[in-house]
Amino acid sequence: MTPLPTITLGGGCFWCTEAVFVQVRGVTDVESGYSNGHVTQPTYEQVCSGTTGHNEVVKLTYDPAQISLREILEIFFVIHDPTTLNRQGNDAGTQYRSGIYWSTPEQEKVIEDLLSEMTQAKLFSQPIVTEVQPLSNYWPAEDYHQDFFENNPNQGYCVAVAGPKVAKFRKTFTDRVRH
Repeated sequence: MTPLPTITLGGGCFWCTEAVFVQVRGVTDVESGYSNGHVTQPTYEQVCSGTTGHNEVVKLTYDPAQISLREILEIFFVIHDPTTLNRQGNDAGTQYRSGIYWSTPEQEKVIEDLLSEMTQAKLFSQPIVTEVQPLSNYWPAEDYHQDFFENNPNQGYCVAVAGPKVAKFRKTFTDRVRH
């Protein structure tokens, strides 16, 4: 059996991105992690220092029979701001940059085509600064970061930031919500 494809997305704090994508029908696994930096097996503290080059990301495994990469990316571009460099809301630093890290040339083409369409349509008032690169030096985040929103729904950041992103996803993509 052919393994399901993966795509890795950096949309600010991985707690928020993970909180949305665990609810997406067709996404079979979501893992918070760090990618595209130069340190081997970085810790959360190292990544937060901004010195590792790593981005906080979620690695998604998805079933193309249920959801396309394009649909995943459309959700991604609604739940974060792809026009702010090294920032999402109050989270600032290179570890919070908007990024899409592909695993195959076919994925790269889907990403580039969608970015081109969005730019031509002027969907955002500012230029899109999303980094598009092949996935490199990926490391899973520590266990306590996995399923963080689900395990800590009343934590301040989850209430103030992750919760509204989940609500926006559920309202905007009602047909994509896992039941």
